[in-house]
Amino acid sequence: MGNLLTFNYWVNLRPGNFTPIFQKYFIILISIFLLFYIISLLLKSKNKNFYIIWKKLSTLFITNFIIGLLLLFFNYEMVPFLSSRFWFLIWATTLIVWFYFIAKEFIKIPNIKQQLEKDKEFKKYIP
Repeated sequence: MGNLLTFNYWVNLRPGNFTPIFQKYFIILISIFLLFYIISLLLKSKNKNFYIIWKKLSTLFITNFIIGLLLLFFNYEMVPFLSSRFWFLIWATTLIVWFYFIAKEFIKIPNIKQQLEKDKEFKKYIP
């Protein structure tokens, strides 16, 4: 665990394979991304009012599923530069930023619901 805080741990171009336990957890994480992608596709088709938010979530999950598979493959094959650990930091950083922007969209949901109700109320008086 002490290696996580060293610079050489993160920039080593030949880091070696994952430990078997971490590899199992990483495969579970990738599987969760795939599961959430399928769930977001189902919700996207059922909930037309918030289609854009579900579309963003499904894009997030399938993109990170593919990136995770690539990182797992490169680490398994021990490709010198592409299996470096700093790719995981970059991946985690972009994932956090992406979740931040989607969370900003979720904050807007009450306003969108209110606008939809106003539009529905207005449309009932229009012939």
